[in-house]
Amino acid sequence: IMQDFPWVHNSSVSEFILLGFSRNPQTNVILFNIFLFLYLSTLMGNGLIVTLIQLDSRLHTPMYFFLCVLSMLDMSYVTTTVPQMLVHLIFQKKTISYARCVAQMYIFLVLGITEGWLFSVMACDRYVAICYPLRYRVIMNPCLCRAMVVFCGLWGVSCSLVYTVFTMRLPYCGPNEVNHFFCEVPAVLKLACADTSLNDRVDFILGFILLLVPLSFILTSYVFIFATILKIPSAQGRLKAFSTCASHITVVTMFCGPAMFMYMNPGANASPERDKKLALFYNVISAFLNPIIYSLRNKDVKRAFLKVTGWGKCPE
Repeated sequence: IMQDFPWVHNSSVSEFILLGFSRNPQTNVILFNIFLFLYLSTLMGNGLIVTLIQLDSRLHTPMYFFLCVLSMLDMSYVTTTVPQMLVHLIFQKKTISYARCVAQMYIFLVLGITEGWLFSVMACDRYVAICYPLRYRVIMNPCLCRAMVVFCGLWGVSCSLVYTVFTMRLPYCGPNEVNHFFCEVPAVLKLACADTSLNDRVDFILGFILLLVPLSFILTSYVFIFATILKIPSAQGRLKAFSTCASHITVVTMFCGPAMFMYMNPGANASPERDKKLALFYNVISAFLNPIIYSLRNKDVKRAFLKVTGWGKCPE
């Protein structure tokens, strides 16, 4: 497998050791239980949202279509890193082969970048729903919604390739201990036995494009959204319009804030312990909280849940 990568001849390292969070066995058992709970809850929560959206025809709207895609991305996102982390927490062997490290890095970036752009698409959807409610169904038609998701995916696939190739083209000659719980770009770059200043510049430029550009779309959308909300005469109407946006604003802040700090910070300033906590936040915690944030105050999701389970009707 190693020969499939054109840059591998530069490296004498055939595998990496992922140090994770702690070398204390008792601490690792506690962490194992916490992360297993978070992982299973994430799969159940997001899986439930996907199931409800598929089963309830009233949720077959653009907003819930994007939410369904977000939930599927979140399930894939945590599965890229957490199962391996769980294995490393309970077994002595904490190695990952060079090829698997590259694959994990690439898949993680594809899903993360796609999710970042999806948040901007969801903001545009809210903008059309609140600013042009009468034309909403015409503008946000199924073809456009699918095209927007494909656009997000293409950004993820192409930009992740640049990130991964620029990182793994460098020679790795040892040591091979990655101070992280998975093969993330900044952590692996620290082991390169070559100048990484070009990588720092590429990471900053890509970080600008992939985080600040979607974020600027989101902020612009919300400027228009809030301007429209303030014109709504009734206080109840304003509150209802704002509540449809509050969930989205919350998850965007949780995801983009730590990711921006991580990928737009020069490598020399990076702190491994801080980076692990940040990665945990935008990889595991945000995926765990997304279904909770989107469903707790959402009457449509509650109604669909009660309808599917047959536990009665949700009050209007």
